[in-house]
Amino acid sequence: MARVIEVTGKDIEEAKKLALSQLNLPQERVIFEVLEEPSKGFFGLIGAREAKIRATEKELTPLEKGQEFLKKIFKSMHKDIKIECVEEDINYKFNLIGDDLGVLIGKHGQTLDSLQYLTNMAANKNVTGARVRIVLDVENYRKRREETLCQLAERLANKARKYRTKVVLEPMNRHERKIIHMALQDYADIITYSDGVEPHRKIVVDIKHNKNEDLVI
Repeated sequence: MARVIEVTGKDIEEAKKLALSQLNLPQERVIFEVLEEPSKGFFGLIGAREAKIRATEKELTPLEKGQEFLKKIFKSMHKDIKIECVEEDINYKFNLIGDDLGVLIGKHGQTLDSLQYLTNMAANKNVTGARVRIVLDVENYRKRREETLCQLAERLANKARKYRTKVVLEPMNRHERKIIHMALQDYADIITYSDGVEPHRKIVVDIKHNKNEDLVI
């Protein structure tokens, strides 16, 4: 819920500064309403009154809340990172731009995936309507990772075909498992399915036998 406070000062500008200080917000995040103009009164004494304003915190959109969350994270990391927002169909991509951002990716993108999850939680907090989905990317990592997974899928399919045995990959998240499934879905002699329980669910690449198998992501 947006915060609302009433503040007085010797003039409008002073009252605004006091309000910003109490709300701990930049001026662009606050709506001001003048309740009383300042008056010096007669001879500067009789009937003198201070300025009085009402300051209301602006409600942030889900995208703005997501960006504010990331900015706080980056500030705590002492990282100067620019957030570029790009709309993609029903999703939004935040391209993170800066120096030495490998720490944000982590092993196989695990850190980036965790940060993306938390960003979406922050963006959609208290949202009653349609929720937004934000994808985080660093230095085009998502596309490069998808290409790597497609190449891996092809190699493992060839291995399964050559040795006539199933091949089990290391645990992957749901999105990456789907990439493997999609990469091999048109292979007539290969089937893929997932095995195990999150977060240790793995892809299995196997020779397709003469029976129908349902794809399980």
